[in-house]
Amino acid sequence: MPLRARQRCHAALTGLAALALAVGLAGPSAAAPSADTWTEVGSDRADPLTESQGLASVEVPAGSPNRYTGIGTIPLSLSARGWNHVGDPDASYDGHYVEPYQRDDGNTKMFRVQAPDGRWSEYVHTLSPGEALNNSWSAISPDGQWMLAGEWGTMNRLLVFPTPGVNASTSPSANLPQAATVRLDHAVRDVQGCDFLDATTLLCSSDDPAGTLFGITKPLLRIDLSAVPNGTADVTGHVTALRQLPLRSACSGGFETEGIDYDRRTGTLRVIVVSPGFCVLTDSKTYRFTRG
Repeated sequence: MPLRARQRCHAALTGLAALALAVGLAGPSAAAPSADTWTEVGSDRADPLTESQGLASVEVPAGSPNRYTGIGTIPLSLSARGWNHVGDPDASYDGHYVEPYQRDDGNTKMFRVQAPDGRWSEYVHTLSPGEALNNSWSAISPDGQWMLAGEWGTMNRLLVFPTPGVNASTSPSANLPQAATVRLDHAVRDVQGCDFLDATTLLCSSDDPAGTLFGITKPLLRIDLSAVPNGTADVTGHVTALRQLPLRSACSGGFETEGIDYDRRTGTLRVIVVSPGFCVLTDSKTYRFTRG
């Protein structure tokens, strides 16, 4: 989430102002392919301080709880150094947990990694030419070696990095380089999170408020990759809008879709949707979906 959206959340949480982004709540439906229909099966309240940015299921160590990010999860030591926004995290199947961070100025973004033994390390990436400062999300490939990340705004690409802390080419003492690009066949807007469904399929949550790209606002997107990302060459991605994400609240106004997680162990997809205005405190939700 960029600075403007983060300021909306701060304002709602402190009671100084209500969120004011206008969104069409009843846009036209998008027909989902019959083989990939995601049905809502439940929801849980999302705490606005600690569960309002992203989420990840962690498989290692066994029995690990789901992880969440929000303004209240940013360590003071990081915010004091300017890393004042955390996005949607992910975890590799071997238990490396990665949080994406951004700041309001400069030319770097950061990925904070917790190893399975609990130790933390930081990997800083210097922006490539034309790269946006936003660091909205991270998604680790099933083989663990490559990580996708995304920028805010209307984009025709996703970024590919070696997975920090997992790929042997990475080091906290060296720049984390962009290795390749996913070239999308259809523009996407304000993607807040992506997660791998399988080696060549991503599910992504879009905060698109306009609905002009797919005919619906706040869509759940599927991106089919032409090949498994390997960091040596660009791949293409075919984009499909599957459905509109739930927009239900006691308050009216602008909802904000946030992070996404797919848990392969249960086949459960989870997406955070933050409610408008004062209801950010009361009925923001993590929605659960299953396939079919």
